[in-house]
Amino acid sequence: MGRRSSQKKSAAMLDSDDTDSLSSSSSSMRLDNMIVPGIEEVQVDKDVLLDQCLDALYEKRGSTRENALASIIEAFNSSLQHEFVEKKFATLLHQCLNSIKKGSAKEVALASHAIGLLALTTGPGEKAQEILEECISPISEALKTRPEASKISALLECLAVITFIGGEEPEQTEKSMQILWQMAHPKLGPNVAAAKPSPTVITMVVSAWSFLLTTMDGWALNPKSWQESISYFSTLLDKDDRLLRIAAGEALALIFEMGSLEKFCGETKSSGDPSIDDGNDSRKLMYVHGLKNKVLNQVRELSAEAAGKGSAKKDLNSQKNTFRDILDFLEDGYTPEISVKIGGESLTTSTWAQLIQLNFLKHFLGGGFVKHMQDNQFLHDVFGFMPKKKFLGAEYRMSGGEKRMFKSPNSALNKARTQLLNKQRMLSQDKNAGHFAVGFVDS
Repeated sequence: MGRRSSQKKSAAMLDSDDTDSLSSSSSSMRLDNMIVPGIEEVQVDKDVLLDQCLDALYEKRGSTRENALASIIEAFNSSLQHEFVEKKFATLLHQCLNSIKKGSAKEVALASHAIGLLALTTGPGEKAQEILEECISPISEALKTRPEASKISALLECLAVITFIGGEEPEQTEKSMQILWQMAHPKLGPNVAAAKPSPTVITMVVSAWSFLLTTMDGWALNPKSWQESISYFSTLLDKDDRLLRIAAGEALALIFEMGSLEKFCGETKSSGDPSIDDGNDSRKLMYVHGLKNKVLNQVRELSAEAAGKGSAKKDLNSQKNTFRDILDFLEDGYTPEISVKIGGESLTTSTWAQLIQLNFLKHFLGGGFVKHMQDNQFLHDVFGFMPKKKFLGAEYRMSGGEKRMFKSPNSALNKARTQLLNKQRMLSQDKNAGHFAVGFVDS
């Protein structure tokens, strides 16, 4: 498998709004890590503000609770509130859950985001598991009521984040993936027509589902759960909404990267008769081959789509760049290599799984992305990222020896990572009778 640098996409990931948030977050980080007069007073003020916001979540007026949640989100974005979480974890969690159960659509969206930030702040462990266990039922119930897209999207995003951090067993992750899947395939009953979800909601479903799939081993997936997923994502590539097409395209790229394609294609049931089953296996291979060719042709068309009347140029360029990367991957095995500068250090992704994780967390954190990438140990572990260290306000730069040890392509860390990826690819190749790109032919 090769890698191909995708500078266009890297630039597209950081639009003007993101650039503003990067610079502002970076400067606030410099202040947070310097010893300056009055810094203790500032921290005390922050703690007092958070306590006041927590108290405000008990108020009857909905707008008061909404403002308090917005302030809590801002505080959790601007710095990691470890001390506050240590003292007030249970109270904050349960007040946010009350907001999800009883609040307006705006309050539900804010509370969902606050819970996601709470999970990111705690990192993996008992607290993250408690968040997932306590939240999954209230979130499932909230998704069944009132169809506001902003509320639904926030709930789905929250479910994905808390599962990503707190779901330590494959069954937990698949349970959340099933809840997401049901939002795109609603069923109310045999004689009741379910409301059709909006493109915005389906886009979030696909993005969140893919985000969780990045944590799964293909072999651990329930073989009966996702049999129609490739076919479904293929149909989404024909939709008018470009953001939905991009989400579906990245989901398909991730599935092909994982291998185990039989887990994601329609299943032919075993009859118990070996001669019949051999014929079924042949039909299954033909079906998978046909799906591959269909997807390849769709990707090729979307990578070269001409601008139409009323189409947004930014969305069109983003679509073309994404599907050119997917086409390179499906035809030649090249994965897009994205590099993002964070506080003077580069965060680099070299697989579709990493790229999907980066984009999802970047979208969720918004203006807090850089701060969390600099200070959040859990995110350092997820991306193998080592930010510049700071001591007494001065930057600590890694020595040449440290760079060779941790950042060089020949370092033990990178060699181990490469060996793991190669092993996963070999397993996928063996399981799928060769490189998955082989067999793509024009129909």
